[in-house]
Amino acid sequence: MKLVHGHLPIDAPAGVQGWDIDPYSPEVQADPVPYYAQLRERGPFSYLTRYSMLACGRYDVVREVFSDHGRFVSSRGVGVQDFALEEPWRPHSIILEVDPPYHNRTRRVLMRALSPKAVADLRAYFLDEARDLVSDLVAQGEFEAVEALAETYPTRVFPKAVGMKLSDRRKLVDHGSMVFNALGPDNAQRQTAMAMGPEIIPWVMEQCKRENLTDDGIGAAIYASADEELVSEAEAGMLVRSLLSAGIDTTVTGIGNAVWTLSQNPEQFAALRADPSLAMGAFDETMRLTSPVAAFCRTACVDTEVAGIKIAEGTKILCVLGAANLDSAKFEEAERFDIKRKTAGHLALGVGVHMCVGQNIARAEGQAILTAIAEQVGVIEPAGDAVWRPNNAMHALESLPVRFG
Repeated sequence: MKLVHGHLPIDAPAGVQGWDIDPYSPEVQADPVPYYAQLRERGPFSYLTRYSMLACGRYDVVREVFSDHGRFVSSRGVGVQDFALEEPWRPHSIILEVDPPYHNRTRRVLMRALSPKAVADLRAYFLDEARDLVSDLVAQGEFEAVEALAETYPTRVFPKAVGMKLSDRRKLVDHGSMVFNALGPDNAQRQTAMAMGPEIIPWVMEQCKRENLTDDGIGAAIYASADEELVSEAEAGMLVRSLLSAGIDTTVTGIGNAVWTLSQNPEQFAALRADPSLAMGAFDETMRLTSPVAAFCRTACVDTEVAGIKIAEGTKILCVLGAANLDSAKFEEAERFDIKRKTAGHLALGVGVHMCVGQNIARAEGQAILTAIAEQVGVIEPAGDAVWRPNNAMHALESLPVRFG
């Protein structure tokens, strides 16, 4: 059977409407909120006619599909391609694109390396670096916040936490862009990102080798698991690379989105300035409101049913996390930014066995930078129009001119 965008073509299930929208278009990606609302209004699922797959956006449906690894697997790819039917462009991630029981083994290794104690030991360093960077930006006054802040901070602190002896901000950011764009169809975003591969992939692989890491970082802790034969040496290297692909881009996006959101909501920034201990809440609320990872796919591995809709084995389902996180059935006044909101249950960091294993370190970085901003910045003002970056899986800013006063 001929594949459609690398997966099995399906017909619309009974009770599901066809929809000729392109969720991967730059226009939708630049302003996805109307698309999110339409997706929820259309019912538990919509049939994306351009891609011959399903999409869901209601909170309860997204949570069910996204978390039930028994019926909806990640091992067949979290993008549009079905790894059971077509060879992926790179070796699949042994943390993101595998299911239990294999996933249990690799996740345990990462969870040990990213233990609460390991993250706690990094918090003072994160905060010191955040204060130094924010101090420089306050002195500068007006700047472009994506490059000068959102990209600079994580690519400064996270590689050192991993233990990389050599770092390169541009290569790390472009690597993340390539990995997430590859989850979509073969559109312009994916083609542009993949063209960077020959330069970036060999560099990333080289820097993640044991000999190119310090002996006191997260990377060394992962390789120590290979010494204990919990994973192989090759698997340890793959786990370190997975950290870089997931641990940089999502944090860059989360921090950029947080600065943008605070600039649009001065009363919320005033509340944060009055109580910097709300920094973690502000970062979590940003993650819920803007969903840096906008959508991931799952593949039905059995014939099943969700919300009264029959779903055939092999069906690709686009789980739109951004739509679920703005569902008023779950979050009151869901489109309002409220740094004191109880955000428990939001799906920006996943749910179930595939919940983001590095979320503690990402949230620690976000908390540090927002704490430093609350301590040192009197006002955040837009200094130009924000521009959103087309990306097949992320909702990220391309540029954000702001002024720190």
